[in-house]
Amino acid sequence: MLTLALFSLTVSSSLFGAIAEQRPNVIYIFADDLGPGMLGCYGQQIVTTPNIDKLAREGMKFNNYYGGVFCAPARWTLLTGMHDGRIGGWEQTRAGLPIYRDAGNITEDEYQKALAKLKANAHPIATNEVFLGQIGQQAGYATAQFGKLDIGFLTWHERVKRFGWDFYEGYYDHQRCHGFYPPYLWRNGDRFELPGNTMADCGKTSERGDEPVGYGGETYSQNVFIEGILKYLRNHKDEPFFLYHPTQLPHGPVSIPELHPDFANHPTLTLAEKKYASMVKMLDDHVGLIMAELKALGIDDNTIVLFASDNGHELYYGPKDNYKKQRLTINEPANLADKKWRTSECGDVFDGAHGRAGLKRSAYQGGMQCPLIARWPGKISPGAETNLLAAHYDFLATLAELVGRQAPAGKDGISYLPTLLGQPQNQQHDYVIVNNHFAQMGSRALITREGLKLVEANRNQGVFQLYDILQDNEERNDLASHQPEKVAQLKAILQSETDSPRPDLGM
Repeated sequence: MLTLALFSLTVSSSLFGAIAEQRPNVIYIFADDLGPGMLGCYGQQIVTTPNIDKLAREGMKFNNYYGGVFCAPARWTLLTGMHDGRIGGWEQTRAGLPIYRDAGNITEDEYQKALAKLKANAHPIATNEVFLGQIGQQAGYATAQFGKLDIGFLTWHERVKRFGWDFYEGYYDHQRCHGFYPPYLWRNGDRFELPGNTMADCGKTSERGDEPVGYGGETYSQNVFIEGILKYLRNHKDEPFFLYHPTQLPHGPVSIPELHPDFANHPTLTLAEKKYASMVKMLDDHVGLIMAELKALGIDDNTIVLFASDNGHELYYGPKDNYKKQRLTINEPANLADKKWRTSECGDVFDGAHGRAGLKRSAYQGGMQCPLIARWPGKISPGAETNLLAAHYDFLATLAELVGRQAPAGKDGISYLPTLLGQPQNQQHDYVIVNNHFAQMGSRALITREGLKLVEANRNQGVFQLYDILQDNEERNDLASHQPEKVAQLKAILQSETDSPRPDLGM
């Protein structure tokens, strides 16, 4: 057995070395608040997503993959390669300052003073910290980011460059991302105006989503990004590149320049539901444009494309108020035992969480289980699926192996490249950690390689639940009372990992 294992490792190392010599291009598309249940390949029935589904048919789909429960820590864990229970995982800057200035609520001088104070109080970045973009840079790749810049919430040019992006285009302020018609965006430190957009809040709509289609301005931000992405691909087709696209779609409140033909005249969907479905369709259409451009440029075969989302599903339509108030119906309250809130049972026409309990910010699967699809012709077997336990913080190590670099010591992530290539996954997580400062539907969680999930259901009362998510992904059967020793063991690990030091920084 030992000889066979060493032989397997030798073959894998040789294969990975050959891959690094090919210097494959890497594209990582990062959707915003898109639950797995919104994609056809994960069970969506109303909104068709043919381009993303095609990625899955031609590549590999992950079925046991975890992000964060909220946008900023999810991005932090992706870009740092650390789980968000580590120190700094939830230390984000405050958003909204540019909106106050743009709306005339503060003067430019007051804005600059407030921004200087925010920068001074921002969570410091250690000089020896290595981020995702820097992995590409160290391998000689051109690196680029388009969309929702940084980890959250308010950033600036020097900070974005520190994360390892040679080229970037997008929003500095994540609160401005709640609108899709910004008066201006940022490109490599330079502000550029968007024609026809004048609202300081970037055309943010109400939670009702009943504003007219196209409300907010004339130039839709996601259209700016896809144009920039396609231009970037054309300009860099002859050199290895790593392109990261953290899109706003389909984060709400809902906004779209026009309804997709599939839904414009739908007989039963509300206007907000039509807008949301059209946002998902636009995301899928833009994935299709990227894939078509790769083929047109002749670089499709040497480009690995990955598609994921930051956290679980979120409602920007339909029964969101009932979720906030934790009601199954007007007169029936939800609970965290036998009546958990689910999109499948509580009026979400799309069932965006596809039976999972909870939504964004929840410790249950609906809040943290994410899609991950990877396609690479000739390297990843078409139509493959995996139950490998993996998380956002594994991508830094995976990218390092893809581009022939050694992942920095002390990172929490483990490369899943062996799984992508159909090789033995000799290194695997014993568990993954997902931190959570919210408490509406549980808080923190730990998922083991064997498929057990510990949920801190009530932090104040010290209540923990245990589920076998490989058999019970909807978290209906709490095993805690039957396995108290396992609960105690996993609870001790989860508590020790929360607010824990950063081994990659030697602290």
